[in-house]
Amino acid sequence: MQLMILVDNAGGVLPAINHSPWNGLTLADVVMPFFLFIVGVSLGLTYKKLSCKAVATGKATLRTLKLLIIGLFLQGGFLHGLNDLTYGVDMNQIRWMGILQRIAIGYLVGAICEIWLKGGNHVTSGLSMLRKYQFQWAAVLVLVTIYLSLLYGLHVPDWEYQIPAAAASSTPKIFPVKCGVRGDTGPACNANGMIDRAVLGIRHLYRKPIYARTKPCSINSPDYGPLPADAPSWCQAPFDPEGLLSSVMAIVTCLVGLHYGHIIVHFKEHKDRTLHWMVPSTCFLVLGLVLDLLGMHVNKALYTFSYMCVTAGAAGIVFTGIYLLVDVCGCRWPTLVLEWMGMHALMIFILATTNVLPVVVQGFYWKQPGNNSLKLIGIGR
Repeated sequence: MQLMILVDNAGGVLPAINHSPWNGLTLADVVMPFFLFIVGVSLGLTYKKLSCKAVATGKATLRTLKLLIIGLFLQGGFLHGLNDLTYGVDMNQIRWMGILQRIAIGYLVGAICEIWLKGGNHVTSGLSMLRKYQFQWAAVLVLVTIYLSLLYGLHVPDWEYQIPAAAASSTPKIFPVKCGVRGDTGPACNANGMIDRAVLGIRHLYRKPIYARTKPCSINSPDYGPLPADAPSWCQAPFDPEGLLSSVMAIVTCLVGLHYGHIIVHFKEHKDRTLHWMVPSTCFLVLGLVLDLLGMHVNKALYTFSYMCVTAGAAGIVFTGIYLLVDVCGCRWPTLVLEWMGMHALMIFILATTNVLPVVVQGFYWKQPGNNSLKLIGIGR
């Protein structure tokens, strides 16, 4: 939560911590996988003892639906027009996917795996723990195989999109995008975008794509800016960073976090926990960096396998460090604020990322909507 607030407010000022325009990794790019990782950890603790699997599944499904509904309301486009107090969304253009929707999907799959896919054998070592949760690791293998097969195996044909004209009476401008390739991981011709356009519809995708900050698309790169004179046709095309195929790999991050939760449940000594956390964390991190060097680039928008490995490894290392600081050394006071933020994560997310707080505050104005309390402190116009 702290990282999210930092990058949302300082990312535009410090491009080094803002989201990477395409390939690469910045501080902002670890926020989402860290969320998913800790969701997995919490699931391992939540479902360590079950009285009824069917009831637990029902409760998990209900929580998932709540997150999906909140996500659609907050990120589907209903709240907009920060300066003119406008709201409402055309259902023909609502954004179906988003951050909370992705977390909901990861949570549901992780919960189902933890409820139904674990053995009954007693855990005495790392090997016996792997045997107990072997079907969960099989699910990880299946998800990774599906993702890689679709990303590198699907043929992406030529496609086109249109941008509404400024005048209502004018004809929308159509932009053709030349592809006809297979296994491409660039902004224009990747399988992620093709699947989202086919299943969700291009009108329901995020309309401010991250690749609009790349050098071919912005004279102010790595920030947003005017198009260069020779900008490619795909620069303004909608693209959802929380799309369907990338969410498959995001689920894997949640399942990796689930493994770390299992370690808390089955190992009680600090040394054992630290060892069983640091070994896979280091392996994930090294594997991801090696894959990046070999050409499978770390890419947050596509949620590539290398990106999953690097961020899961980093999350594991940070998690271990906080555990050593708080639980082993007993130094809890520096993390009290962070603990409070973690306990109220959903509320903070709503206030920090969806303009709910500014909308409420500026709802009280004098004569005109622009004359509100936000104007007094320099926010808005």
